Amino acid sequence: MAENSQNRRYPQNLQGVLQLAVEAGSAAEGPAPLEPMSEERKMWLTEALAEISKGQISEVEQMKQCLAILRKERISERERDGAEEQDEEDEDARETAFEILSDSCENLDNARDLMVLGGLELCLSQYLCHAQSGLRWRAAELIASCAQNMPQVQVHLLSIGALPKLLQLTDSDPHPTVRVKALYAVSCLVRELEAGLQAFLSNDGFSVLMRGMQSENEKLRTKSAFLLLNLLTSHPEQKDTVVSMGMVQQLVSVLRTPHSPFHEHVLGALCCLVEDCAQGLRDCRNPTLGLEELLKQRSKDLQGKEESQEELDFCERLRVMCFPGQQSDDNGMDR
Repeated sequence: MAENSQNRRYPQNLQGVLQLAVEAGSAAEGPAPLEPMSEERKMWLTEALAEISKGQISEVEQMKQCLAILRKERISERERDGAEEQDEEDEDARETAFEILSDSCENLDNARDLMVLGGLELCLSQYLCHAQSGLRWRAAELIASCAQNMPQVQVHLLSIGALPKLLQLTDSDPHPTVRVKALYAVSCLVRELEAGLQAFLSNDGFSVLMRGMQSENEKLRTKSAFLLLNLLTSHPEQKDTVVSMGMVQQLVSVLRTPHSPFHEHVLGALCCLVEDCAQGLRDCRNPTLGLEELLKQRSKDLQGKEESQEELDFCERLRVMCFPGQQSDDNGMDR
């Protein structure tokens, strides 16, 4: 009885089923002759494979059902007389559909399937501009889930104009969660993708990050600073462009705001803009900026705080590069 119960514990993936099929086909280890699989074991394996297959089919079908719920809105809004209760029920159903799709599309094959099924166009045309903020941010989150580490989907999203819309939401949506999720989707489109970076530059993406770091939304400030640091690290050829925008002055002004953990990324970005960038170095050394005193005070404040060690390291590194002492050749040359 116990053995039968154990046999019924189906593995969770096809590899496990195949492994058990091999084991089921061998009645003994070693060189002994193989015995035929028992009828009971054959039945178990048939059922297990059916369960796996059913799960795979239902996953695609589930995605189609979710898209049907999301596509239904256009018709229902046209036909309905504005019943509030029905609106609320429909919104709940659509939010649930987005959540299911986002979970499913963590799997790269499902992300590709959603693209083929037209789900990304639906997000862009109908939901990134939806009146309900809960649907806007869930649409942005789904785009991010699909785009992450998936060049084929990234290129498709760029081709249908997703990036300008996402940058617009990041920059000016009235709901803070929408702005954060939109920036997450932007990050998934531009990091480690040259075409994405070029589209980002064409749409003045660095200015969007600059304004994001100056917003009142802590998450948006943090993610904006992190993406700026990542892009400058990955694409040092963009330093001159960023410096010419006055980014050094803007970053220093951000450092003067009440201290926050995201200042670590701001200091890291300043370090990037100083290294191998003469204008960035000159901007940091401009006495009117008061950066030297700011860095001295920040280093003093961070001493002994283990959780701020990386920020302190950036702070000291920036001090050494910008204000190394009167005998420094660099100091004399750049002044």
